[in-house]
Amino acid sequence: MTMTLDDMSARYATDEMKEAAKDVPQFIVSSDGHVDEPPDIFDELPKDIRDAIKRPKIMLETRPKGGVDPAVRVKDMALDGVAAEVLYPTFVLGLFSQEQREQEAAFRVYNDWIADFCKHAPNKLFAVPCLAVYDIDHAIKEMHRCADMGLLGGLVWQVPHPDLPLTSDHYEKLWAAAAELGQPLHFHILTGFNYFRFKREGMEKLRGSVNTKTHEVVTTLYDIVFSGVFERHPKLKVAIVEGEIGWAPFIIQQWDYYYRRNTKPGHPNTDFLISRLPSEIVDEHVWFTFMDDFVGGQALQYWGQDRCMWSSDYPHPNMTWPNSRAFIARQIGNLDPETQKKVLSQNCIDLYGLDIKN
Repeated sequence: MTMTLDDMSARYATDEMKEAAKDVPQFIVSSDGHVDEPPDIFDELPKDIRDAIKRPKIMLETRPKGGVDPAVRVKDMALDGVAAEVLYPTFVLGLFSQEQREQEAAFRVYNDWIADFCKHAPNKLFAVPCLAVYDIDHAIKEMHRCADMGLLGGLVWQVPHPDLPLTSDHYEKLWAAAAELGQPLHFHILTGFNYFRFKREGMEKLRGSVNTKTHEVVTTLYDIVFSGVFERHPKLKVAIVEGEIGWAPFIIQQWDYYYRRNTKPGHPNTDFLISRLPSEIVDEHVWFTFMDDFVGGQALQYWGQDRCMWSSDYPHPNMTWPNSRAFIARQIGNLDPETQKKVLSQNCIDLYGLDIKN
């Protein structure tokens, strides 16, 4: 049975939630929205590259038209009370597991397309370009080309090719270049050699969506923190995107606990590449996005107020549109106004230096 837009938009927003939404700040910014790339986006590429690109079937007729049309997008944002959005791709996320030639060609075309998409409303629509990092010099060049078009930092595979772990020296020049640029590198779920590439049924489908996905997010952050990336590049900023946030304070607390246990004077296991608590490193360098995470939202009372950012995930099926403020009220409506402001807009604005105009 096909789910209609009305089904998707109304399935969670009760009258009670809508009433509570009246107390949510009017000015909100989504740190993670998406576009639906048009079917002909890669028609300009050579046939052999097009044939190698694996495009999943996306039923665009069941999704809001604002995924493809920026004029509709802005209207849908106004309907939802969203002042601005940071945008990511949809099926192009899956191309992070392609071979180098196809990936580099496809990302360049996508980056040009999303830059044009954002030109429709340059003070409301902002986007993160995709970076193929098989060749780091190529990735750095593309990041700077995209920055010149007004795009934000770069999106790097969250689960890297097995031969190119994030703990390796392969990425050193990219870390340095991003730090110098002053824009973050992003790690979005479902990018790279991740669980989603494999068919899952029954209990394995849920295992992937929760257990494996969270494991991959935690591993990515662990590898970057504990391999000393931020020690060597103190100006680097990183965003962990669509991994939710409820897991973070517990995991980071555990990292601190075992770091302390293993760095006591005279303890034999002191061979760390970091010189301070993992929590201090994360607090300074890492941002997180969340959408539907009540546990994480309540944790914001004591953790993450300056680094977590709300997102709507429009136009995907689990989006909060057009009842985003009702979702927000359910998750963080009890938090103080200053914390809500940070999480719903200011953290995102400050991270990217956004110039937003209504």
